Amino acid sequence: MDEPRKRLSGKVAIITGSASGIGRATALLFGREGAQVVIADINEAGGRRTVDAIRERGGEALFVFADVTVAADVQRMINGTVEAYGRIDILMNNAGIGHRVPVVECSEEDWDRVIATDLKSVFLGCKYAIPVMVRQGGGTIINTASGAGLLGAPRSPAYSAAKGGVVILTKQIANDYARDNIRINAICPGAVDTPLMAVVYRDISEDLEEGKRIYESRLPRGKLIAPEEVAHTALYLASDELGFITGNPFFV
Repeated sequence: MDEPRKRLSGKVAIITGSASGIGRATALLFGREGAQVVIADINEAGGRRTVDAIRERGGEALFVFADVTVAADVQRMINGTVEAYGRIDILMNNAGIGHRVPVVECSEEDWDRVIATDLKSVFLGCKYAIPVMVRQGGGTIINTASGAGLLGAPRSPAYSAAKGGVVILTKQIANDYARDNIRINAICPGAVDTPLMAVVYRDISEDLEEGKRIYESRLPRGKLIAPEEVAHTALYLASDELGFITGNPFFV
């Protein structure tokens, strides 16, 4: 009996921030589903571990060092992918950082750093990937926003503003490029079990494990979202089954 066709067979995907967390989980899933995956991160050791994990499972992947706040790095990431694989079918602008202080304690430097990493990076990824997608006849972009971008998050002015910007930027660019067969959507996760949550746990307790336990006890389901659950949302958005879904924030 023939094996079922994988959902991303023949597709080329770039995932930024894929050395850990949501990005890594998505990269592993995309690799299992047949995509050729470009792992883009400033964490070279973690990024290469993601590549190795994909290859160990029979997939195809390569690592590209990229600081997504720097235009030249993002251009190099895009150009390197085209040189290696000839096209870009999926871009997941996922890299991001957290920051947790009240607005009156947020320094200008921290504000600029969070906006650059969480919002400017999405602008740069779209700016340089879209011309490639237009030339090849289409593509899919998935931007990792946050529930904070829809509702705001306590003590997180820069993060909430950046992720809210990602949501509206997704809608705006999706409208501009719908006729070019480019779909652009955003994923807005709630609390996901990634290293970024440490800043939240530390607000609750000096003992991070204790802080995590208390935080989870306050959640409706009593536990954090697993990165793999967000990855499956990304797979849904990346697949060809959603031909007319664009410009939407998906709250996970």
